[in-house]
Amino acid sequence: MAEAAAQSGNAELLAADAVSDGDLLRAAGYLFVCPENLASMSGAMKEMFDRNYYPVLGRIEGRPYASIIAAGSDGEGAQRQLDRIATGWRLKRVADPLIVNFQAQTPEAILAEKEVPDKALKACREIGCSLAEGLKLGVF
Repeated sequence: MAEAAAQSGNAELLAADAVSDGDLLRAAGYLFVCPENLASMSGAMKEMFDRNYYPVLGRIEGRPYASIIAAGSDGEGAQRQLDRIATGWRLKRVADPLIVNFQAQTPEAILAEKEVPDKALKACREIGCSLAEGLKLGVF
């Protein structure tokens, strides 16, 4: 889903464990993409926020962001966590959250490789392109 969103051509796709405060400071906007695990964002994404929160606090205010969550049930827990952190950074949400629900409720379904529906991939691409275009045009 992150790869589809990054197809705008003007995006840098980074794994959560590779993101530094310098990356966040250089970026004009953010698209946070993560799975929901046990009603929370993934540990890797949470650790990225924990590691970088204070080094960029007060230095990225007003920048645009959007989010995409891959969920097994509803994704709302991860989305709430992400929005609370973005509020602390004083980021500006510029697109409705996209939550792709895979309805994985059994151990087998949870552990199985997922196939992202074409409709969801299209929505991911649209968010990525909209964010990139808005930044390019100075809308955000």
